[in-house]
Amino acid sequence: MTLEQLRIFVAVAEREHITQGARDIHLTPSATSAAIAALEARHATRLFDRVGRGIVLTEAGRLFLPEARAVLARASAAEKVLADLAGLVHGSLALAGSQTVANYWLPPLIERYRRRYPGVLVSLVIGNTDFVAALVQDGAADLGFIEGEVEAPVLLAAPVAEDEMVLVAPVTHPWHWRAPTSPAELADGPWVLREPGSGTRAIFESYLQEAGLAPGALRVVLDYPSNEAVRAAVEAGSGVTVISRRVVEGAIRAGTMALIDYPLPSRPFLSLRHRERYATKAAQAFLDLAATPGTPESAG
Repeated sequence: MTLEQLRIFVAVAEREHITQGARDIHLTPSATSAAIAALEARHATRLFDRVGRGIVLTEAGRLFLPEARAVLARASAAEKVLADLAGLVHGSLALAGSQTVANYWLPPLIERYRRRYPGVLVSLVIGNTDFVAALVQDGAADLGFIEGEVEAPVLLAAPVAEDEMVLVAPVTHPWHWRAPTSPAELADGPWVLREPGSGTRAIFESYLQEAGLAPGALRVVLDYPSNEAVRAAVEAGSGVTVISRRVVEGAIRAGTMALIDYPLPSRPFLSLRHRERYATKAAQAFLDLAATPGTPESAG
């Protein structure tokens, strides 16, 4: 069994599709199929069932997948240790970020880092807070950056920036002329929110609970998996939302969305790293840069 076979298996298993898996790892479908067949034949175990023109993981394949991921993560960690011996002249840094922090705060920081350490290859994966935490926990990302809380004892979280949360509404909404004065007045909305699992939604629901209003009391008409979709829905008149000011600043200035005068708590942007995994020089240098003056707090 080779690391290349494991890499191919994981790519195909995550997609449950030969062609898409092959595309992800820059191989031909025929070479990918041959590698999977060789792995199955060598161990006399079927990892995929061929169903019609597609494939699905067998029970053996499902059990093998986390083990294969773990081996690849350990191999990647070993490679990073060797890269560290050369300092920051060469190497890689895998980042993961939840949507607000990744789209509006991380890009200028990554650019500063790239200029300081041009030999380090930086990659960024974007998802919601739960997705980012899972990547760091599994070793698929060296560092994560989120705007919500996570409960995972193996992850070490530290604040790196502050984010202002604001209540916004369509310009035709009654709150444009008379802002709500208590949490109870927020119930009717109607509300357009980020999806469950996002940091934005978790922070807002935590605020509601502390204020004595159950999140289920809100009249939620839509939830979306991206900040941009939420912003567009509010501009179109679908409802109100609570969101990072960074996301809607342009729309507020353009007059296509109303900023409602309602006090909301700020939230921290947090860095995540695994407590027990090797912390590379590349990762530590990125954290150091994030903590130094000059990081544009208001970027985006």
